[in-house]
Amino acid sequence: MQLALRRWDQVLQPLLFFVMVSMLFPMATSATPAELRLIGTGVVWVAAMLASLLSLESLFRPDVEDGTMEQWVLSGQPLAWLLMVKMVAHWVLTGVPLVVFSPLMATGFGIPNEVLPVVMASLALGTGVLAALGAIGAALTVSVRRGQVLVALLVLPLQVPVLVFGAYAADLAMRGEPVSGPMYLLASMLLASLCLAPFALAAAIRIGVES
Repeated sequence: MQLALRRWDQVLQPLLFFVMVSMLFPMATSATPAELRLIGTGVVWVAAMLASLLSLESLFRPDVEDGTMEQWVLSGQPLAWLLMVKMVAHWVLTGVPLVVFSPLMATGFGIPNEVLPVVMASLALGTGVLAALGAIGAALTVSVRRGQVLVALLVLPLQVPVLVFGAYAADLAMRGEPVSGPMYLLASMLLASLCLAPFALAAAIRIGVES
């Protein structure tokens, strides 16, 4: 996290993208306040999903290029555990700011205050899954130069269910209906990601380092 904060411009890119997309969307449409409320949660979620892709290129590549990742592979320490900690640090730096700023963006769409906790909770769970899926994509393309477009092509189809259930939870809250169903699904996705992603990351990084 200290190394990432030294490159603060890369850390701020996802947040600035998220804020700009969320703010510019109402300006670019002639929708009424009622229509903005209906699409607001979806726009916030799409902006968050796309913002999560911006920093994936620098997640593992600098460590591979300077030899740090090779030392991790040869250190004898559990590589899956090391990569999981790096993945969680990446989520703290890129996902948590999106969760913190989401109420401000949602308020711009006229979303009621009682729905904001659901928006934040769904984003907290969902961005964790997005970070895990994005990390796997970054690990698979770590040996490919300028692989950011390839990462997006690999990761975006896998992230669609997270987007659907996250936006659906907020939509249910808007209508005053129970949100436990999609929230439980997001939580189960997050637990599955935390259990399986580290092993997938370790396998992908070993292949990337050896190549």
